[in-house]
Amino acid sequence: MSPHSRASSNSSDLPMVETAQRARAESLIAEEESLKHKEAQSSTLSLHPAFYILSWIFFSNFTILFNKWLIDNAGFPIILTCWHLAFATAATQLLARTTKLLDSRKSLPINGRFFVRTIIPIGFLYSGSLVCSNVVYLYLSVSFIQMLKSASPVVVLFFSWLWGMADPTMTQLFNILLIVFGVGLASYGEVGFSWVGFMFQCGGIVFEAMRLVLIQIMLSSEGLKMDPLVSLYYYAPVCAIMNFIVALASEIPKFQIQHAWDAGLLMLLLNALVAFMLNVASVCLIGKTSGLVMTLTGIFKSILLVIVSVIIWQTQVTLLQGFGYSIALFGLCWYSLGKEQLQQCYQLITSTSLGKSAMAPERRRWIILFGVLCFISIITAVGIWRGPSAVKKATDMFPSLFGSE
Repeated sequence: MSPHSRASSNSSDLPMVETAQRARAESLIAEEESLKHKEAQSSTLSLHPAFYILSWIFFSNFTILFNKWLIDNAGFPIILTCWHLAFATAATQLLARTTKLLDSRKSLPINGRFFVRTIIPIGFLYSGSLVCSNVVYLYLSVSFIQMLKSASPVVVLFFSWLWGMADPTMTQLFNILLIVFGVGLASYGEVGFSWVGFMFQCGGIVFEAMRLVLIQIMLSSEGLKMDPLVSLYYYAPVCAIMNFIVALASEIPKFQIQHAWDAGLLMLLLNALVAFMLNVASVCLIGKTSGLVMTLTGIFKSILLVIVSVIIWQTQVTLLQGFGYSIALFGLCWYSLGKEQLQQCYQLITSTSLGKSAMAPERRRWIILFGVLCFISIITAVGIWRGPSAVKKATDMFPSLFGSE
């Protein structure tokens, strides 16, 4: 081939190369614009983490208060637990077929062996935890139950040591002694103490601790994970059957359909829906905030629940109880966060100028918000601590809000 013909062929190929490059560039620009559009759309549709946190606090505390009210008025806590689990079974089956909220379950190796060795044992412990947690409302106040629940990490840590999942340290032993001492003071100061209720609550804590450790052994050790909604998808049917067997031997012989009518079918439906929404809120909250914010939010949620329950039921809280509960919460913070994170929080809070610190604005807002909420909680608690007379004065001052007897 002559140089002239080679040059002409190269020159004829240039427009084709330029066209291909131009098409590739236009394709990349289109993809980039599409990604930007999707990111803008997702950022528009996504909600602030505060919404998920407030939803979790609301549904968690509302579920507990609703259960307490319903059990006090209607009784039959085991049958109520069965109803919750039956509703959760139907709801998770519906969500699995109509939404993508439970698509993570497809990555789990579900077979007969996995079901028998993992789902059933964990479901049995979950069932025991739910039964004990609801039966205890017949004997103890919500505020005292929350104080006892602050000892849950101690039991989880104990079973972790027992199964060789963790090695004991002096720091952990100190945390355990501090939490146990605080819970002991709170129990000693309880006016309406009941040994039956105390044993049921201890049983619920033990069942839940064993369940968490068993999940860590059977699921986490194999690299498997279940969010709360997927867990409910598998455990709810198993727990419903187990709870029904327990109810068959204890409450069903005394139960009549009139009891359900007296409680109100709409109330029962709403109660099951609220309990189920707590699991949905837990799923939505996962990955939205840091562990520090979750720990502080959980402690605030517990304090808020104690205060609200005292207002509703006018439960008497002694000074010794409050002191013991404060010690237990401090031990819980120390156990959950550790010395370094607590020192970091202290340094950030006591900083001379928050605006000049290197702290991220988002983190600064959370710390300030938590401080304000704690201040409001303390002021409210002090007002309630003055006794039922403070509540009576409020009801006398605003009879239209609280109703008249």
